[in-house]
Amino acid sequence: MIMRTSLAVCALASGAAAFSSTGGSLRPQTSLGVASSPPATASSSSATGDAEWTPSSWKNAVAKQMPVYEDEAELEEAVATLNGVAPLVFAGEVRSLHEKLARVSQGQGFVLMGGDCAESFKEFHVNHIRDSFRVIMQMALVMTFGSAMPVVKIGRMAGQFAKPRSAPDEVKDGVSLPSYRGDNVNREDFTPEARRNDPFLMVKAYYQCAQTLNILRAFSTGGFADISRLHAWNLDFVEGTEEASRYRKLAAKVDESLRFMKAIGVDTGSKELTTVDFYTAHECLLLPYEQALTRQDSTTGKWYDCSAHMLWVGERTRDLDGAHLEFTRGIGNPLGVKISDKCTPEELIRIIDTMNPQNVPGKLSIIVRMGAEKLRKNLPGLIRAVQREGKAVVWISDPVHGNTRVADGGYKTRDFVNIRAELRAFFDVHDEMGSHPGGVHVEMTGEDVTECTGGESGVSDETLKDRYITACDPRLNGQQALELGFLIAERMRLRTGLPPL
Repeated sequence: MIMRTSLAVCALASGAAAFSSTGGSLRPQTSLGVASSPPATASSSSATGDAEWTPSSWKNAVAKQMPVYEDEAELEEAVATLNGVAPLVFAGEVRSLHEKLARVSQGQGFVLMGGDCAESFKEFHVNHIRDSFRVIMQMALVMTFGSAMPVVKIGRMAGQFAKPRSAPDEVKDGVSLPSYRGDNVNREDFTPEARRNDPFLMVKAYYQCAQTLNILRAFSTGGFADISRLHAWNLDFVEGTEEASRYRKLAAKVDESLRFMKAIGVDTGSKELTTVDFYTAHECLLLPYEQALTRQDSTTGKWYDCSAHMLWVGERTRDLDGAHLEFTRGIGNPLGVKISDKCTPEELIRIIDTMNPQNVPGKLSIIVRMGAEKLRKNLPGLIRAVQREGKAVVWISDPVHGNTRVADGGYKTRDFVNIRAELRAFFDVHDEMGSHPGGVHVEMTGEDVTECTGGESGVSDETLKDRYITACDPRLNGQQALELGFLIAERMRLRTGLPPL
């Protein structure tokens, strides 16, 4: 959890002693069973067999989407460096997120996951982080007010560098070089030097993650997140738009509620109203990095990947016998897995049994990315299988990844109308199945980019070139993200029987 932790990078080291090579006593079980699994020792048994788990047991499985490093000694040196650094997050923070997700799995909340497609070194700046944080705060406020339920805020930040690629190599003008896999693997420039997989980029990424987390901690606890400042969360380029007008009207309602609370004696300066819990997550892709940042918690004996509070396994790496599921099955972090229409109900149940064998609420989120039409066809069967087997999961919609296309100008983009259609289908199916739509996962930024078309922002195929700066996939800009937040809030109000905003 970002809130209530030290703001200085050096403070990370102060908690490192909490992670040791020895076990500890079992943490008491919560009412939702969050800590119901037994304490881990140096290894733990597999859910699917007798194989023992260790942080390095993934090396015995097939690892897809992994870079090939030409110098093994360099890789070992980089990993050794990461083995000695302080954890970026701590076990208590991870357990806090787990407890919140457990409540969501029981229909008592909603998850908002948002952030860049891929972080980069050259775009790193406090203003960039601040603007993305502001948009997430706005979206969360709209959803919270709209649904009258808590919103769990998770940023695709402080670790979302590596990206899976469709092909291991890229060809330009007859020249073939390794594909760009993210700034923590290689560089984007199309030269042999830039495309060389450099393991020391993982170390550079770690230190940027530490800075990002400290900035997020400052925004979360240093007054920026004070709900009385909700008017200041508006982005400059959104001013004057329909979304900004709607947000100001909602903010006025919140202001009125705060004045009423203060008048009757409620302390509106309490930490619940002046700070927020903000967590981080990224795709578990670059396994040497994840292994190096895995620590054993001395209070419970369980292993945690301390690179982020939550990790997810992507559609391309979720093989049942693959290295990524092998690694994630042994860590105590909340996990996610992305699934498309290719996933069968039987396969999904096997994935759940592997990643959450004890069926602990809040442990596993199913992140659905299919496109509206395929989702309406395939999601009911998946939900039906989960209900039949009594599995506790959080259902999250990723309405962006299944709606990518290439515009006439060669720009990869996503149409807002298709994103909206998939979200609508997600809610419709859950209404039909009597299950809880637990969250949304979007690639977005607080910057005034022109990467996704449509919505009230008016971005078209012709204007994509104006401010198309992503290093990977297209992102919703701040105006489009806020518009999406209002659409979700209205749908959540409809589910609870509340009048429109």
